[in-house]
Amino acid sequence: MGIKVDFRKRFCKDNNRKKGKEPSFTVDINFEAGNELVVLFGQSGSGKTTTLRCIAGLEKPTGGKITVNGKVYFDCHKRIDLPPQQRSLGYVFQNYALFPHMDVKKNITYGLKGRTDQEKERRMREMLQLLHIEGLEDHYPSQLSGGQKQRVALARALAPGPDLLLLDEPFSALDMIVRMKLREKIKLIQKELNIPVLFITHNPIEAFTLADMVVVYHEGTVQQTGTPEEVFYYPNNRHVAELAGVTNIFDDAVFTDHIDHDRALFKAGELDLITRHVDLELDERVSWGIRPENIALANPEKDNTDIYENRFSGKVISIVNKGASKLIAVGPKNERRILISEVSNKVYEELNLCQGCSCIFSFASKDILIFV
Repeated sequence: MGIKVDFRKRFCKDNNRKKGKEPSFTVDINFEAGNELVVLFGQSGSGKTTTLRCIAGLEKPTGGKITVNGKVYFDCHKRIDLPPQQRSLGYVFQNYALFPHMDVKKNITYGLKGRTDQEKERRMREMLQLLHIEGLEDHYPSQLSGGQKQRVALARALAPGPDLLLLDEPFSALDMIVRMKLREKIKLIQKELNIPVLFITHNPIEAFTLADMVVVYHEGTVQQTGTPEEVFYYPNNRHVAELAGVTNIFDDAVFTDHIDHDRALFKAGELDLITRHVDLELDERVSWGIRPENIALANPEKDNTDIYENRFSGKVISIVNKGASKLIAVGPKNERRILISEVSNKVYEELNLCQGCSCIFSFASKDILIFV
């Protein structure tokens, strides 16, 4: 059981459609998931909201098939296209979409048509308890905080007992503390109800802390699916790496040799890079990257026994305070290249580095990412 999505949606400007030109933008999405929390992760305009709207029946795909718990919601070949009211799902919009003229009780029970007053009351009480909003049932949306509105919107979406929950950037307008609490609540609700939850975000912290599975979007296509750890540590292309926070990406690595069965040698400007084994042709040019937290810094005047095999001399360009850590920009000698290293405040104090002073930076071969 779960959800299987394989559809295409073409968007055309009016003049393009009239003149028979190619579509101005196409969303082509393919992924499947079980009863788990799936984060659709990508920049704005990459097709995430279109995915939810096609699943919900608010937009019609151009082709493909959408199945939830074995029930076909859409099948272009068989001409199946269930109307939204026949799709067992809850949808929480980015702006909550609460009815301003209805109190919390009526908002929550709005989707419970056909049930007795006693059933509606019982279900409403269950949702109040589940979302910890007891006592707010007589309040109107204008009397609620942002976090309370979001909980009411969740309660309304969950009240009918859907087979699937869709969340379109539900926390974007909330402050950090409220977001953190609601993220944990969403995870608990998903485990308790054991249904697929599709959660849209462009926030990497939200994506990697919340998801059981991450689906990475870029320009209307799925670039990678996997666990948060797989996507974070092993992005399969440059677009995914950039979204996952790999700020150090360069396009100048040339494969020069195999050192042994496990390691390879690249030339990147003045840098000789030792990486993991790769299957490339000699002199093939690729992009390479390294996460900021995987670049170790050392003071040349101190003991440097913990330096990795990729070791270079350089200079500190700038130091930026990030709260619990520091972002330190370093430049190799004889190069205009700049790499960003992230170190904890404790490590920074021990290094005793300053802007303009000499440094040593290093990183392990296993941490270098190669993008063909």
